[in-house]
Amino acid sequence: MSIFKDHFSGHAALYRDARPLPPDDWFAWLAGQAPDCALAWDAGCGNGQASRGLAAHFERVVATDPSATQVAQATAHPAIDYRVEPAEHSSLATGSVSLVSVSQALHWFDLDAFHAEVRRVARPGALLAVCGYGNCSVDRAVDAAERALYADTLGGDWPPERALVDSGYRELPFPFEPVDTPSFGMRADWNLAQFLAYLGSWSATQRYLGRTGVDPVAAAAPALAQAWGDPDRLRTVRWPFFTRVGRIV
Repeated sequence: MSIFKDHFSGHAALYRDARPLPPDDWFAWLAGQAPDCALAWDAGCGNGQASRGLAAHFERVVATDPSATQVAQATAHPAIDYRVEPAEHSSLATGSVSLVSVSQALHWFDLDAFHAEVRRVARPGALLAVCGYGNCSVDRAVDAAERALYADTLGGDWPPERALVDSGYRELPFPFEPVDTPSFGMRADWNLAQFLAYLGSWSATQRYLGRTGVDPVAAAAPALAQAWGDPDRLRTVRWPFFTRVGRIV
């Protein structure tokens, strides 16, 4: 099993507050495809952003993450049981789970061990549903300033697993019966401060800051502000939202 790669515990509160949420209709659709809505497992839950989306549709959600710091920042919910444990070795009962959900985390897992754990905990007909999102877009001017930060400034500070996200997980093995899945949109309406906070939550931003002592988002902020215009104006930020869904048989 691979060693847990922790890129977010050092800024868990920022990650919780600044990251976008998966679309609500994604969770509603999953609830309609699962054999029942008794128990969902949110593997690699982080601060529980997706866990709360699942809790709107499932009676119980077990949300696990190997980072105690991340889990400590999660918002309590009566239907969610947060546990500090790796996705590859959970405390879930065998044959108990109707949906295994992974949001923006699969690229960190030991896939062979995780797939074995999915098969162990899944009840007959259960689903594995994986989702993620790529780089964002606002408009041509903002995108140009954001890309300069993303690629030119931070290019060498992204962990290698980021390439798997940018490719939509196409290279990752997925040994389950494919389920046809509709397209879902992912968006947020943010002001400039919210957008800059999101950029600050990137793992590459934090790595660059730790390596150089310079905040790359603060350095890029003038160009981003010029492109944004009125800093209080809410602008729509969009992400390419990709999914892979399989039936566990």
